[in-house]
This record gives sequence, C-alpha cells and structure tokens, in this order.
Amino acid sequence: MRKLMYWCLVAITVCTSATSQAAEFFFKNGDVVVMIGDSITEQHLYSNYVEMWTVTRFPSWKLTFRNVGIGGDRSPGGNSRFARDVLIHKPTAMTADFGMNDGGYGGFQENVFKTYMDGLQGMADQAKKSQIRTAWVTPQPLDTGDQGPTALVAYNQTLEKFSEGVKAIAEKNEGLFVDQFHPYLAVLDAARAKGPKYDRITSGDAVHPGPPGQALMAAAILRGLHFPTLVSAAEIDAAGGKVVSASNCQIEAVSAKDGGVSFTRLDGALPFFPSEAVSILPHAPILEELNDYRLKVTGLTEGKYSVRIGGKAIAERTSEQLTAGTNLAMEALADGPIAEQAKAVKAAVENKNRFHHDQIFRGIVLSNVPGWVHEVIPATELEARKQAIIAERLAKLSALDAEVSKTLVMKAQTFEIVPVK
Repeated sequence: MRKLMYWCLVAITVCTSATSQAAEFFFKNGDVVVMIGDSITEQHLYSNYVEMWTVTRFPSWKLTFRNVGIGGDRSPGGNSRFARDVLIHKPTAMTADFGMNDGGYGGFQENVFKTYMDGLQGMADQAKKSQIRTAWVTPQPLDTGDQGPTALVAYNQTLEKFSEGVKAIAEKNEGLFVDQFHPYLAVLDAARAKGPKYDRITSGDAVHPGPPGQALMAAAILRGLHFPTLVSAAEIDAAGGKVVSASNCQIEAVSAKDGGVSFTRLDGALPFFPSEAVSILPHAPILEELNDYRLKVTGLTEGKYSVRIGGKAIAERTSEQLTAGTNLAMEALADGPIAEQAKAVKAAVENKNRFHHDQIFRGIVLSNVPGWVHEVIPATELEARKQAIIAERLAKLSALDAEVSKTLVMKAQTFEIVPVK
C-alpha cells in the first residue's frame, strides 16, 4: 500500500510539473492535430518529427496527429479540400504550411500573391467556423548550391514576401504565426559564411529537404509553437546522499556507489532527435537546444566520472562539469534504455502514419477510379462503399494510435555516477 501511494504521488508530481511546462505550448492535452500542406508535408518528415518531439515531451497526454499533405498543392487546393481532408478528423488544432508552390517559382507577382492569400483566408474561415486553433507556418527557403554570402536571392525573395502574407493571415484571424523561413535562412547563411565554397547542408533537393533540413524545419516550427525545451532536471548532493531539486522527474533511493552515487529517476518526458538528421548538428545544435535533459551532482571527489543509465555507460563527465550541471540528452539518445524507448516511439509513429497515408489517404481518398467502374457501379453506391472502407480503416488507425501510446509509458531508470578507473 505504501509503495502504491508513493507511485501515485510520483505520478501527481510529474504531471503537475509537465502541466506547468505546457502553459504556453500551442498543442494541448486531448488535441486532434491535422497538418495540412503540399509535398513537403506529404513527405512525412518534419510532420513526423514535430509529432515525435511533442509526444515524447508530453507522454501522458492523449494526442492524435494526422497528415494531409498533397504533392504539388497550393493554398486554394487546401481551401477546396478542407472539408474532405481536415474536417473528417474533427480536429481541435491545425498547422497549415503552404507557399512553396504558390509563388510559381519566379519573381513576386501581386495577382499570384492575392490567389495565395485568398486560399489561406478560405482555410481560416473554415477553421474558425469549426473552432480549430490554427498555427500558420511560413514556407522554408530554398537551399540551392548557388554560391554567395546569403540564400536570400531569386525565389527566396518571393517566399519571404509570401511569408509576410502568412503573418498577416495569422494576425487577421487570431491564429499563431510560425516563422520557419528566417530561422532556416539564418542557418543556411551561417553555413555559407564558413568557407569560400558552399555545399548544401539540408540533403534532399532544394525544394524538398531530406531529414537534416526537415529536422531544422521541425525545430523552427516547434519554437514557433512555444515548445518547452526542458525534458527534466535533477540535482543530487552526493556527499549528503539527498535530492536537492527535481523538475519533471522523481528521484528515489539515493545512495553511495563505488566512490560515487546511484539513484533511481522517473522522468516525466523523453528527449528526442531523429538519428538520420545528425549531419545538421554542426550547423544547428538543435538536439541539445530542444532537449534539456539535465543532471547536477555536487559533493563528488575531484576527478572524472562515468554516467550509467540502466547499467549502460553512456557518458563521461568531470566532477566540475557535474557540479555545474550537464545536459545528457545527446548521450542518452545515443545508447541505453532511453535511446531504445525513443526509437520505439519513432517506429510506432512512423508505422501509424504510413498506414494512414498508404491505406487511407493516398490509398482511398486520393485514388483515381477508372472510368469503366462507374459503368458497373453507380456513383452513389461507389461513394458509399468508399466511405465505409475509410471508416473501417480509420478504426484500425485508432489501434495504431494506441500502439504509440504504449511506447510512451515512462519507466524509472537506475543512474550511477561512478569514478572512471
């Protein structure tokens, strides 16, 4: 009974701390989030990363994410298909990311810009009518191989003007403006400044970044959504064998260990970073910037210490570094039980979103029916069958949402801080 009461207290403490972190974050517990956009959204890279970062930061929340990006789409297309693709999921929140195709890949033209703005406003009107909170996201700039001190040339100048339009739409409709254009541009320009020859740093192609560029996109979007950077933080007094402070985690069983200290730590969140995007880190250290997984240990004898989690040595720190406090996010995501859990979350999210895209969205909603089928099956009957299959597969999708939730169950881990011999 006493142990049950303890873990109830742990759950309350962790949840309370997580709630305080979430005060300004755009997404809320219970949200159904739809992410609409063009081919960059349909790639399921930045959208997956935003989802993965969010669910690992708030593992106890009930969250549902759906991606309805379509290659080649523009804002008028998003407006015309809003009821079919967005409202079917009954969302409470939405991110809208259009603009890359809307500018026509040329110089700025007022009539083209007006069409873009009309499409965004049409979506805004429908979102407000359905009481959907909306984050309006700018397009990212192109990352071309053109040499020079800045990427803000040619079509990027058009995209910057279109980004100003996104800001105007957000302000007009009381939505959240998310600028990924300028943070992304700043990283490109900083990379250009490092040497006389610039090599593209975002992978993929100029329009469709690969994982490094899309992790950069996700980081900029999350900052715009007011994502909390703290995973958890703990301070231990090794000499006194006690907990000094704990934020979004619960510390128990502090004891001396081989000249160092050991304890159990139940975190209220997980760090996250997609391993396939590591090449962006020399240019933008977003792994640690978005994951403050902190440990501070005072009262240690001077020297170097090994940090073990679950019996696995993941890092080495000096006593001075531990006394000052250190971020273990990078090492915790490289190896050990925390890394394994983060990988399991990522795999479950990818599996769920792949099923939605392949078996429902592209597989049925966007599939073209050969003309001869209409000669055999009346259009009304065909549509009824189509909707029945969609409903059946959406029910299966809910089971995959549950699989994601299973990977997010937090477990207490044993930490050991012991001298390196």
